[in-house]
Amino acid sequence: MSEREERIPLARPVMGPREEELVIDVLRSGRLSLGPRLAQFEAEFARRVGVERTSAVSSGTAGLHLAVRAAGLERGDQVVTSPLSFVASSNCVIYEGATPVFCDIDPRTLNLDPAAAEAAVTDRTVGLLPVHLFGYPVDMPALERLAETRGLWLVEDACEALGARHADGAALGARGHLAVFAFYANKQMTTGEGGMVVCPIDAHKERVDSERNQGRAPDMGWLDHDRLGFNYRLTDIACALGIAQLERLDELLAARSAVASMYGEALGGIEGLELPCPDSGGDERGWFVYVVQVPRRVDRDRVVEGLRERGIESKPYLPAIHLMTFYRDRFGHREGEFPICEDVAARSLALPFFPGLREGQVARVAEGLGAAIAAARPAAARR
Repeated sequence: MSEREERIPLARPVMGPREEELVIDVLRSGRLSLGPRLAQFEAEFARRVGVERTSAVSSGTAGLHLAVRAAGLERGDQVVTSPLSFVASSNCVIYEGATPVFCDIDPRTLNLDPAAAEAAVTDRTVGLLPVHLFGYPVDMPALERLAETRGLWLVEDACEALGARHADGAALGARGHLAVFAFYANKQMTTGEGGMVVCPIDAHKERVDSERNQGRAPDMGWLDHDRLGFNYRLTDIACALGIAQLERLDELLAARSAVASMYGEALGGIEGLELPCPDSGGDERGWFVYVVQVPRRVDRDRVVEGLRERGIESKPYLPAIHLMTFYRDRFGHREGEFPICEDVAARSLALPFFPGLREGQVARVAEGLGAAIAAARPAAARR
């Protein structure tokens, strides 16, 4: 089958002999969970990010849930967050009987707009949960000033942003807040499923470590528990994958950046197509996905279908959370509340993106996208 006939997938995790070696070592050891690879993975990840302590968990969603609990979220509280994100960033607030309060996004970065966040704060607001969307850093200094002024905590959703850096050179997640990374198969590095919570103080780690393991403290008996907990453990098998992936994370990040550069050159000539914002002011993106916005008045779903007909996988990415059925029914959200978010969500499209994507494949995607957009334009615009 030629490259031109080959179906181009949306994502493809990168595995190698080192991953196989470490996983086999765990299988032979007989310590499949809560074994030595867990502590090793946590320590090596902490060194990579530049923090003192981390706690590995079963997913980014689990990490967000435990992080907001560690921050002190209680029933009836409000948390300001973004309506343009994977739904877990707001679901984790609802798990605790609290309410996610959305506000609009910055049209360039697609991240939480600090001015809009400030306007959304009420007397019931206890925290801010910014999302570093698609790997681009949120304006954390502005949100930190808001948090300090209003007495709010900060939990960073860094699930899509491993490898990103702030303008001051600090790695994303190392600013002294609870922060959560994720290792699903499409992320910068993967453990299959998995996540990591950055814990700024010992009390955070003690709580997260206990609650990920059904509420059991380290010095308690096998079936003795002193608090409510969850089954959010990460297996040693997954930790072995994570250790191997960390060893070549620089290589994986560089490959993603190279693919993004190829896309930037290949897609620049498509009229009206909006590409991911470039790094600015010293902030550096950690490339997670390559999401474009189709031109206005072009039917995005027809573009997806047009790409599929050409053997190219793509996906609408991401929908506006507040317009999902559950959020409409539970909180009464309707169209028009957050116009920037809604416009971006209606036009966004994720293209195939993973290390190893070849230049010829990128060219084929660009050609197919241009043709699909042309076919989806209104008839008047095509004349």
